[in-house]
Amino acid sequence: MSLAIVRTRASVGLEAPEVLVEVHLSNGLPGLAIVGLPEAAVKESRERVRSALINSGFEFPARRITLNLAPADLPKEGGRFDLPIALGILVASGQVPGEAVAELECLGELALDGKLRGVTGVLPAALAIKTCGRALLLPAINADEAALAGALAVYPATSLSEVVAHLVKQAVIAPHHRTVAPTAHVPQPDLSEVRGQHQARRALEVAAAGAHNLLFAGPPGTGKTMLASRLPGILPELAPDECLEVAAIRSVCGLDILERWGQRPFRTPHHTASAVALVGGGSKPKPGEISLAHHGVLFLDEVPEFDRKVLEVLREPLESGSIHIARASHQRHYPARFQLVAAMNPCPCGHRGDPRQDCHCTPQQVQRYQARLSGPLLDRIDLQVEVPALPASELTSATAGESSATVRARVQAARARQWARGHLNAQLPPQQLEAACALGESERRWLTDVLTRLNLSARAYHRVLRVALTLADLAGEERVGQAQLMEAISYRQLDRMMGRG
Repeated sequence: MSLAIVRTRASVGLEAPEVLVEVHLSNGLPGLAIVGLPEAAVKESRERVRSALINSGFEFPARRITLNLAPADLPKEGGRFDLPIALGILVASGQVPGEAVAELECLGELALDGKLRGVTGVLPAALAIKTCGRALLLPAINADEAALAGALAVYPATSLSEVVAHLVKQAVIAPHHRTVAPTAHVPQPDLSEVRGQHQARRALEVAAAGAHNLLFAGPPGTGKTMLASRLPGILPELAPDECLEVAAIRSVCGLDILERWGQRPFRTPHHTASAVALVGGGSKPKPGEISLAHHGVLFLDEVPEFDRKVLEVLREPLESGSIHIARASHQRHYPARFQLVAAMNPCPCGHRGDPRQDCHCTPQQVQRYQARLSGPLLDRIDLQVEVPALPASELTSATAGESSATVRARVQAARARQWARGHLNAQLPPQQLEAACALGESERRWLTDVLTRLNLSARAYHRVLRVALTLADLAGEERVGQAQLMEAISYRQLDRMMGRG
């Protein structure tokens, strides 16, 4: 046979479109031409494949080899096409029977000695192959990741020779199955380790129950970061499909997907991060921090130190739960349903309102510092909570607070009430929101007066209702009362919290 077709998968964002590796041998001067929009790493595969074939004891045909990667308009990148290219050459030259590769797909990078090296983005490819009902042949180092797809025949190999021996049935590779369920290797911090800060702990529970965004403000060393890091531990466990979504994003980014399997992501980018680092993109678009925080928490410590233009790119994803990256030659769509938790000091020196140390910042310096957070961004943060300095008696107290497990139970109960309405409160459509709150006439008059005096926007009004509804869900109330409205309003008074009013 002088023509061979081998199936494989490209990596395009979180998708894994099918690619047909078509190999044709013809008469003419020996050479290998690759067409079908191959990028640099794919073009270099001709040398890796040639050396791998020869060093594995196979014949590299001394003929003109034309290699097409179809579809031709889909860019191909990376070393994942080495193995299917090598198999295509072997099939076209008659060294491997064509029927041996008819019902399988393969991917993997080849070393010059024929060994197989791992590649990124295996899980999305495995999920796509499973839907097609084919088997997957890949490097052994990626076998555990591919097996997470479930009902998929996974054949792991360490070298090209082993692959060929399997295809010609000299030494059949046994399908790979995970013997134990995946578990996280990183322990989560517990909320019981937090001393005092009862209001902040309450706000953390409310944020977890309704999937609300949260801002902690206070002097340095008061526990803002410690509190934020406990939020994933009080959120409900990820559902199986959510685990796969989180793992797929980590897979295309080349991160260990088993390190935090089943845990809510907790991403903490440095304040020098660029807009592309946060939302994704680049010459070869990759997911950013907001996508890596999908179904989890994005924590921005010292949030005023971030460039204002960087913070503004978060506004749309906070509303939509996704990010669409459009470039001249390509477009990518990544999920980004995350909870934003931010922390900041009240002033540049950090000690405004701190009884332990005097603040020497001028009013103009404080105003410029706090103005780094725009009004539209603050409108999207439902809970804005003061984290004051604790007295020594609370710091040295031997009384531990509630554990993460105890708080998580209340959060799960509140979320069950919300899922019965169809959405978590943070994503509840406005028309359903007002119906769910069921405000009475007296509550409406009181809320109208408060909104007028505080000069809150329409978005802030809906945020107040969402938080009040979450408070009612936590309390097991059927409707929102004035007590819930008052507490929800108290979480939005940033001016009072910052000592400006």
